[in-house]
Amino acid sequence: MNVYDSDRTRTALLRRGWIEAGEAEADMIVFTGCSVRGKAEQKVWSELGRYAPLWNAARRPYVALTGCVAQSLGDKVFSRYPWVRLVSGPRHIGLLPEGLERAMTGERVTLLDEDPREFYDLNEFSEARENRYRGYVTIAHGCDNFCTYCIVPHVRGRFLSRPPMEVLHEVQALIGNGVKEITLLGQNVNSYGNDFRNGYGFAELLREAARTGVERLRFVTSLPQDFTEKIAQVMADEPNVCPSLNLPIQSGSDRILKLMNRKYTRAEYMEKARMARSFLPDLGLSSDLIAGFPGETEEDFQESMSALSEIRFDLVHTAAYSERAGTPAAAMPGALPQEVRMERLNRLNKLQDGIAFSINRTLVGRRYRILVDGTAPRGEGLLQGRTPTDKVVLLAGTEELVGRFVTVEIVSAESWCLKGTVVEEIK
Repeated sequence: MNVYDSDRTRTALLRRGWIEAGEAEADMIVFTGCSVRGKAEQKVWSELGRYAPLWNAARRPYVALTGCVAQSLGDKVFSRYPWVRLVSGPRHIGLLPEGLERAMTGERVTLLDEDPREFYDLNEFSEARENRYRGYVTIAHGCDNFCTYCIVPHVRGRFLSRPPMEVLHEVQALIGNGVKEITLLGQNVNSYGNDFRNGYGFAELLREAARTGVERLRFVTSLPQDFTEKIAQVMADEPNVCPSLNLPIQSGSDRILKLMNRKYTRAEYMEKARMARSFLPDLGLSSDLIAGFPGETEEDFQESMSALSEIRFDLVHTAAYSERAGTPAAAMPGALPQEVRMERLNRLNKLQDGIAFSINRTLVGRRYRILVDGTAPRGEGLLQGRTPTDKVVLLAGTEELVGRFVTVEIVSAESWCLKGTVVEEIK
């Protein structure tokens, strides 16, 4: 979501006559930041602090802080960092370009979201993208689920679906601009259309988006209680919808799930995972899981460990519980010491690394059609793409392959990626 918002902001500024510059030459630095975890917020404070020497020497650059981290921190950033000239919440993105121009005059601009149902959108598709061949489209804003650990409803507001024609128009604009793979975004994409009350929901939108001519379509993320057979059927029917699904479990313990205000039980989650795999036998299933939630006992934690062993996810995004001010869980009794949280997180990661490696090594010898979307962040001279099931594939090749679909044969595997060789260049 932050990449998507940054790309659209960049596009809007370029169209208003701004020029993108390196950090050393820039007059304005714009940060789009996340506040879902405390560590991300700490990184923002650290990044903002880096500009003290430049500011003290030359009174430049001005800095703007946007996104849900700006909504969380508010205008207290101004008093700590005088070079910050704008703070803008995620639901005021439509006012951001004009706000940045006001900030360039030296004005301190505050665009914080006061009404959780109000939204000022930016009517730009992300033409100036971080990646030329992959694009994102947000289909809904905010969240109404109020999980007790989660700050999203407080900083991104209440749930609001975008009109389907608006979403589909943006998808088509990206296709016309050379995008080959699009990901539909939402805090819970399965809730899409719940506020329309006309029966048009995510399954309908997904099917229409798949039929726009996009070569590959993905979506994140899905809440278990709202993932339906209807959605799974669309995934099975439409060949360009990738058979990959992020279905956060968050805990394997029913007691902890209830404390989290997650609206499903472990057994209900297991049934959803089985249902998805029955429609999509080659499904790449990923999840999110928190270690060390307040009051979590060793028995509760072992329930999470056993859930990993039973379900055998391809990938799990794990995190030690992080208090977020203003959320119910932050005031719950039974907060665990940080060392206990981290020790449990390490055990989760060790178990999941073994599961992922055992799954991935069974794929050696298989062939996949992948979009080569850029150079690999690790490994000199390597390129990177993803299988339809969302597994990272590293391969040797020249940059002429970037932006093309190729068929690769998997030659080796690690827990976090596959390595392949190109056996056919498709286009």
